[in-house]
Amino acid sequence: MARSTAFARIRAEVIRLTGLIPPGRFTTYGSIATHMNCNPRHVAYVLARLDEAESAALPWHRVVAADARISRGMDPALADRQRELLRSEGIEFDANGCIRNADHHFHVVGLRRDIRWSDPP
Repeated sequence: MARSTAFARIRAEVIRLTGLIPPGRFTTYGSIATHMNCNPRHVAYVLARLDEAESAALPWHRVVAADARISRGMDPALADRQRELLRSEGIEFDANGCIRNADHHFHVVGLRRDIRWSDPP
């Protein structure tokens, strides 16, 4: 199935921004989306469909839901893997599954960019 040029650009930028999140930090789908001027679901869609090589190379586990917890819609085994990877970087979770000291661990992606993804780059 052919994807639009806009989708290809969004995908590339989600991957680039995710790769910039340092160890021991996290950000949210919404934070990336705000910076990119797109919908958080676009960010989640891209990260949920990484191929095996991309998944191995990219710190996808550092992107969580807006409430600083692992996405509730994620496959339980994958959610456990994400939690394990975050814990290995020093991020702890409270009894409700939220990241403890979230403000301390939060990675600011950047200010909103005025991008129209359908326009040529």
